[in-house]
Amino acid sequence: MESKIAELKAAAADSIKAAADLKELDNLRVKFLGKKGEVTNLLRGMSQLSAEERPKIGKIVNEARADIENLIAAKNSELKAKALQNKLASEKIDVTLAGRKFQRGHLHPLTLTLNRIKEIFIQMGYSIEEGPEVETDYYNFEALNLPKNHPARDTQDSFYITEEILLRTQTSPVQARTMQKHKDNAPIRMISPGRVYRRDDFDSSHSPAFTQVEGLVIDKGITFGSLIGTLDFFCKQMFGESTKIRLRPSFFPFVEPGVEVDVSCPICHGNGGGCKVCHDSGWLEILGAGEVHPKVLEMSGYDSSKVSGFAWGCGVERIAMIKYGIDDLRYFFENDMRFLNQF
Repeated sequence: MESKIAELKAAAADSIKAAADLKELDNLRVKFLGKKGEVTNLLRGMSQLSAEERPKIGKIVNEARADIENLIAAKNSELKAKALQNKLASEKIDVTLAGRKFQRGHLHPLTLTLNRIKEIFIQMGYSIEEGPEVETDYYNFEALNLPKNHPARDTQDSFYITEEILLRTQTSPVQARTMQKHKDNAPIRMISPGRVYRRDDFDSSHSPAFTQVEGLVIDKGITFGSLIGTLDFFCKQMFGESTKIRLRPSFFPFVEPGVEVDVSCPICHGNGGGCKVCHDSGWLEILGAGEVHPKVLEMSGYDSSKVSGFAWGCGVERIAMIKYGIDDLRYFFENDMRFLNQF
């Protein structure tokens, strides 16, 4: 019996030493130490031994079991360490390789245009004022000399939420709110950039949501010449020193007199011939302007006999299209990288 145990122990040691992987080692564990394993079978066969032999043989079998368990544990650690080394060797990183460059983003052309507009007017001493996009009918229309049932309201085609609340159709309400915050005919020099909303079709020159910038100056001695000088400076800064402006009479309820302002085409430099941007005219319409209507001043607490002012408003998309020679407004909203990467 003792010799049989010694042979089993030697066979187990040789098999465990030769095990190539953890799966094979686990199969050997079951073979020698499992419920139906060879060591268990030896223990079961002890019933055939005499009472004097059982303690001695039992001790030898248990020692053999312990030795086999230790061999399996040691081999298990060895195989795990080897597997880890193989994994590290196969997954190592070559730090000498050049890294992949991440694509850097940049500002949208509308943001670039708006930032430039802000820069120009900030250097002229203007402040930047903001207001709510969800506005009251009073500030959006009535405070700007557009009372209920005024025919000019039809051209706005507004998004109403209730009878008195709507999405603002212009940033002019910010001008009214700013005037009402000032007291005693205090001077104002401000611009109000922001999103506005109108019921327009979405096509090459219209959008139901767009960005607008409006300006307002109020002080003693402000004349129509002050407006012309300001707009001439702005257009030269935005489109180049050779840029010229042209004024055409127009009507806006909140200014009197009112004008449409054209700028010489920066693509053909005002020559016109064959230019697709200005359609051969040499001029492009960019904004509306005028002297602030006395009634608008009075409604916001100013004395129109002591102060005067001018106001103007333009679409940022329109300025960007002229500046960059873009012929379709929809490009700004489609997120096409072929378009955006040009900026």
